[in-house]
Amino acid sequence: MSPHFTNPSADEIRILLQQIKTIAVVGLSASPNRPSYGVSKALQGFGYRIIPVNPVVSDVLGEKAYPSLRDLPEPVDLVDVFRESSHVAGIVEECIALKVPALWLQDGVVDETAALRARGAGITVVMDRCIYRDYVRLML
Repeated sequence: MSPHFTNPSADEIRILLQQIKTIAVVGLSASPNRPSYGVSKALQGFGYRIIPVNPVVSDVLGEKAYPSLRDLPEPVDLVDVFRESSHVAGIVEECIALKVPALWLQDGVVDETAALRARGAGITVVMDRCIYRDYVRLML
């Protein structure tokens, strides 16, 4: 039987949300009606710095966008993923290579094998959860 992925506890997620400052948002859309935009705007309102990662936009929410995680000019505390699950394995490989400390896969973004691989590399992983909802539930 293969190991199953389980999310960190509510307390562990709360501590993570308290510790992080800079969030790279993979798949951040410039369209205000997209979930990635609304969540990222809310995160900015909570005091986090958002760095958009999207090869088809130049800037979003007042921040310069970068085509990939490898192009980021500085380390980030968390990578938040708004991409289809099929992209997660590649994103995990980038996170491992860049020694990203934490990875958050939004609602519906699920790749148990990749999440376990990231966790095995020492990355804190939250999967199939909304960072905005968890922030509101745990921090406010």
